[in-house]
Amino acid sequence: MRRNASPSGRFRRLVPVGALVTAGVLAATATSATATTASAAPRSAVGCVLSGPTGPVRHVIYLQFDNTHFTRDNPAVPSDLEQMPNLLNFVTGNGTLVSHEHTPLISHTADDIVTSETGLYGDRHGMPIANSYNYFVPDGTTHTAGSFAYWTDPMVDFTTPTSAPVGDASPSLVGPSGGVAPAPWVPYTRAGCDFGTVAAANTELENTVPDVPVVYGANSPQAKEAEDPNQQNKAAADFEGLAVHCARTSACASAANAMPDVLSSEPRGYNGFKALYGNVAVQPLISPSGPVRDLSGNVINDGNGDVGFPGYNAMTGPNALSYTLDMQLHGVPVTYTYLTDLHESWQTGNPFGPGEAGYVQQARTENAAFGTFFTELAAHGITKANTLFVITADEGDHFVGGPASPAGCDGIHVPCTYSTIGEVDGNLTGLLAAKGVTTPTDVSADSAPALYVHGQPARTTTAVRQLARTAATLTAPDLATGKTVPIVRYLADPVEERLLHLVTSDPKRTPSLVLFGNDDFWLTGGDAACGASCVSENPSEAWNHGDVQPQITTTWLGLVGPGVARNGVDGTTWSDHTDIRPTMMNLLGLHDDYTSDGRVLLEDLDTRALPPSVRAHRAELIRLGQLYTQLNAAVGEFGIDTLMASTVALRGNSPGDRDYVTIENGLQRLGTERDAVVAALRDVLTSGFDSHATPDNGQAGDLTGRAKELLGEARQLAG
Repeated sequence: MRRNASPSGRFRRLVPVGALVTAGVLAATATSATATTASAAPRSAVGCVLSGPTGPVRHVIYLQFDNTHFTRDNPAVPSDLEQMPNLLNFVTGNGTLVSHEHTPLISHTADDIVTSETGLYGDRHGMPIANSYNYFVPDGTTHTAGSFAYWTDPMVDFTTPTSAPVGDASPSLVGPSGGVAPAPWVPYTRAGCDFGTVAAANTELENTVPDVPVVYGANSPQAKEAEDPNQQNKAAADFEGLAVHCARTSACASAANAMPDVLSSEPRGYNGFKALYGNVAVQPLISPSGPVRDLSGNVINDGNGDVGFPGYNAMTGPNALSYTLDMQLHGVPVTYTYLTDLHESWQTGNPFGPGEAGYVQQARTENAAFGTFFTELAAHGITKANTLFVITADEGDHFVGGPASPAGCDGIHVPCTYSTIGEVDGNLTGLLAAKGVTTPTDVSADSAPALYVHGQPARTTTAVRQLARTAATLTAPDLATGKTVPIVRYLADPVEERLLHLVTSDPKRTPSLVLFGNDDFWLTGGDAACGASCVSENPSEAWNHGDVQPQITTTWLGLVGPGVARNGVDGTTWSDHTDIRPTMMNLLGLHDDYTSDGRVLLEDLDTRALPPSVRAHRAELIRLGQLYTQLNAAVGEFGIDTLMASTVALRGNSPGDRDYVTIENGLQRLGTERDAVVAALRDVLTSGFDSHATPDNGQAGDLTGRAKELLGEARQLAG
C-alpha cells in the first residue's frame, strides 16, 4: 500500500479500519457486474481513433499495481499473478508478459509510477526521492514534502502544511528547465481522446490542499470545503483520486463542473483544454444513473458515510476496475488505473506473509474481479483487437519476516502462518551518534534513506565525509533473523546520485548522501540517545522497497493488443519502466513533446508494427537498445557498477582521501561520457521511428564499441 508520507496525515488520508472492503466484496464472483455496466450501452468516444501501425486502436487500458509479483516470494506459495489466472492467462495467452521489467531509483510507488507514465527518470520529472523527500530551507535545515501531488502543484510541504513552501518556488514535478514536467495525458487529448485516471499517481488530485484550491480557485466553495479541518473525509471523497482530462471537443469539456486544464510549461503549448476533477465532477459523466458501484453492486464510499472516492488503499480490483469499466463504457477511451497490493489487509492495513489465509482470499477476490472486468469489456466490444492493454507493477517488495509454518505450506491447500513478521525500524540518528557522529542531519526515512546535512555543505567537507565513512560501518540486530548485520549496503553522494538520475533541476532537493540499506530495515531519524531502542520491530509494515536488490527492482510488464507480439512469457528481454511510454506511443501512433529516457521494446512487437527502416535493422537496433538500457537505466550494469565504485570511495579513508578523489573523478568522467553516448544511441534508436531514415551502420558500430568500453570501465572502477 502507499505508505503515508505525511506526519499529520493531512495530505495523504489513510482510510479508517474496516472501510476498505464494503459488504459483499469478498463474495465477488467472475459473473457479477455493476448495476451501471450491466444495463448501459457504451457511449462512443467521438473523434478518438488512434492510428496504430497495424490499424486503428479505439481504447487504451493502462493498469499499474502496487507490490504485485510474477515471481514467488515463498517457493512453495504460488505468486500473486499465479493466484490471478484470469489476469495472467489473459496476458500470456493474448500478448507478452516481460518478466524482467525494472524500476528506477529510488524504487518507490510515486517515482516508479510517474516514471512509467512519462518515460522519464526522476531527474527529469522531479520525484526521484519518494514517496517523500526533503528540501533545504534558508536557515540550513530541511522541510519534508510529499511526492504524491497533482501534476501542476507547488511542493506539498508537510512541515508547514498551512503555508507555502519556504524559499523554494519549484513545482512538485519539476522538469529540467525548472518548469512543470510534461504531462502524460497531452498526446491523447490532442488526438481527441478523453483521458481518465483512477488514482494513477499525480494525474488526479492527490490531496485536499493545496490541490483543490490550485484547481478550483483559492476562494471557491470547493477550496473552502478542502481547507475545513472538519470536512477532510468528505473533501477527499469529493475531490481526490478521480479525474478526466478532456479532449477539446468532447462532451466532457462542456460539462458543468469542467475546469481549465492548465499546463503552462507544456512544450508546444496546451491551451483551451478542460478537465473534471474528483467524484463530484466525474461521477455524472461515468455513472449518470447514480453513484459508482463496485463489482458486487455496492455503492463505493469511504467507510465514513461519504459517497465517492474511497481512498488509495481501497483501490482493490472490485473498486478500481469498476471505475475503469464505467469510464470506458461512457466515452472515456483512455484510462490509467492504480491498484493497491494484495500483501496487506484491505480491512485493517496489517501485512500478510506469503500464503496467509487473508492474502489468499484477497487474491481470489482480485482474480474474480479481473474475470468480471474482461468479460464486461468483451461484452461491450472492447477487446484485444481494438484495445491496447498495458499492465505492470511499480516494484517488487521484499518480505521481512521469519519462516512460514508449517514447513512446506502452499497457502492454497495448507495456509501459512508466521510467528515473526515486520520490518526492522532503525534510528539512524542514534546509531550514528553511538559511533560519535552528531552532525546535524535530517533523514528522509526509507530502506534507502536520503540524508540532508544541515547547511548543505559540499560533498568533500569533513562533516559529510565522516558521516559517509561512519554510516558504512553501521551494524544492528536484524530482529527478523536474530543476527547482527551491516545495515548499509551502498552509498552515493551527489556525484553518483547524478549517474542514478537522482539529481533534479532544483538543487535544494539534492541529498548530501543516499544510503542503500539492508532490505530488512527501515531507517529513520530520531533521538540521538536512543540506547536499546535504536532498533525495533514494526509489525504494521513488512514489505520493504526503495533499495537496489533485484527482488525489489525487478517487476513485470504485460502487453496485449494491436501490434503486440504473442510471445507468452518473455524471460529474456531486460526492460525498464522508462520503456513503457515510448512503446505505447509507437503502438498508438502518438508522439510526445519530448524524447523519452527509454526505448521501444522491439523484442515484443509484431514486426508489422514497425516502420520498414526499423524492420530491416531490427536485430541491430535490439542490440543497440539493450546496450542503451544497460548504460542508462539506474539498475542497469553501469548504474550498479558505478554505485559499487561510489561505495568504495565513500567508505575509504586513505591518506589525503586520495582513493575517494580518484574514484569520484573517475565517476564524473564516466558520467559525462555516458551521457554523450546515451544521447547518440537515443538518436539512432528513434531515427527510424521519427523519419523512416535508415540507421547509419558506421555510427551504430562506433557507438556499440564505445558503449561496451564504458560498461567495462565502470566494471573496472567498481573493482
